[in-house]
Amino acid sequence: MFMVVVVVAWILPAGAQLDKFRKSKKEAEAVTGDAAPMALIPAGEFWMGVDGPIGLDDERPRHKVWLEAFAMDHYEVTTSRYARFLAATGRTPPWLWESVNLAIHGDRPVIGVDWYDADTYCRWAGKRLPTEAEWEKAARGTDERRYPWGNQVPTAELANHAVGARFSYSQALMPVGRYDKAASPFGLYDMAGNVWEWVQDWYDGGYYERSPERNPIGPEQGQFKVLRGGSWSELPKYLLTYGRFKLPPTTRNSYTGFRCAKSVMGDR
Repeated sequence: MFMVVVVVAWILPAGAQLDKFRKSKKEAEAVTGDAAPMALIPAGEFWMGVDGPIGLDDERPRHKVWLEAFAMDHYEVTTSRYARFLAATGRTPPWLWESVNLAIHGDRPVIGVDWYDADTYCRWAGKRLPTEAEWEKAARGTDERRYPWGNQVPTAELANHAVGARFSYSQALMPVGRYDKAASPFGLYDMAGNVWEWVQDWYDGGYYERSPERNPIGPEQGQFKVLRGGSWSELPKYLLTYGRFKLPPTTRNSYTGFRCAKSVMGDR
């Protein structure tokens, strides 16, 4: 009898598992937010963007930015974390959620979320999406490295990337934190590859030319939101710490997830 119960639980799809969460009063009461571990990024300045022929037009000019101290999730938000959010809020599940098996995929990053889903999750968790400048500092550090781990070109041992265009949770995505030799200077994982990550900012290709030196938060409005970090499908040139990408905020696809940040002194 015990073995039968185990097998049934293993094959339950994410929707059925989510129903179990919602039907459990005890579980619902326990879900009050996201207690995922975060790294502290101290206040100070760093060089953002690049100069010369190595960067694209929207990655220039190289400019100095000063940021207040903030914290950022060590890991991309996983399907198991997102399932607790869905159970607590009743929000519509993300695209392809029916293919999630939490027993197998619970440590994979959630995909199929648009910018509004990511923003809502972070707010529910008592956090927020990082600004583009915060994301770059957290990934790049203060020594202007090309990748979170340094300047070595990505390999299969450093990042989940260039694995093709066909998606499945089991074959395309890797468990968060798997690449322990590829953490950023502040101890954040998967800042290159696995999934693109939504950030707060609206996109503007010329924003760096007029960006404020202290705590930039991007344009007031726009058509696209910024994403950072590259995904499981990208070539190494898209995994650069200063690389920028943009999508309409309502986009849901198999390449995009997110992580949260939090202000240390007050909230923006």
